[in-house]
Amino acid sequence: MNIDLTDKIALVTGASRGIGRATAIRFADAGADVIVNYVTSRNAAEEVADEIVRLGRRAWIVKADVSEKEDVEMMFEFIRNEIGRLNILVSNAATGGFRPLLAATNKNFDAAFHTNVLALMYLVQSAMPLLENKPTRGKIITISSHGAIAGLPMYGLVGASKAALESLVRHFTLEIGDKGVNINVVRAGLVATDSSRRLPNAEKLFKDQIIFTQVGERILLPEDVANTILFLASPLSDMIQGETITIDGGAAIRGA
Repeated sequence: MNIDLTDKIALVTGASRGIGRATAIRFADAGADVIVNYVTSRNAAEEVADEIVRLGRRAWIVKADVSEKEDVEMMFEFIRNEIGRLNILVSNAATGGFRPLLAATNKNFDAAFHTNVLALMYLVQSAMPLLENKPTRGKIITISSHGAIAGLPMYGLVGASKAALESLVRHFTLEIGDKGVNINVVRAGLVATDSSRRLPNAEKLFKDQIIFTQVGERILLPEDVANTILFLASPLSDMIQGETITIDGGAAIRGA
């Protein structure tokens, strides 16, 4: 069964690269019109929007730092005034850097938790009037990682923020589930993106990933994660609520 998002409007944060880019394009390929959010990479965001238009869909580019409440509110003011509706929200933008916790500063902590956790709260609060109590269920999807449940070198702040993010989703479920909105998490394994390639010992990590996964000699790509997000954005997932779905090629089975 093909997933059809025709006539749906989707907002993807951090959509200029990596998983966000792949998701925005995958949505457009399924028929959705897409709001491409970015904070610094305007040229990359324009390239994503151009690809969406080539697929025959509408695209809007919105600059907003989702860790800032005022930016999020202004972005949703644009959505209400210029588009008028929203069906799907993907909270993908993330930050944190790779450093030992012993060397982390208050500034590092604030950056990680504001972008990776607090942003979801801002986004959901602003999105709910557009998503709730519609003929079809609104969909919210956010992105986590194995650092939420496992200790990974140089990943302490990001991992802790992702654990908090998963908890936030569970508690949001209690408040918005009966208002016609699904909220779920995609917990991705090691994905081949510009960011992951900056991980300490990245080359070894990618080699080990091939050993630990149970899908043959292939690595996890942004498009693989985007396919899972697409499913959660569709009516096929209406009965999946408050869950964390892992996509890692089976690596976690062996403790990777």
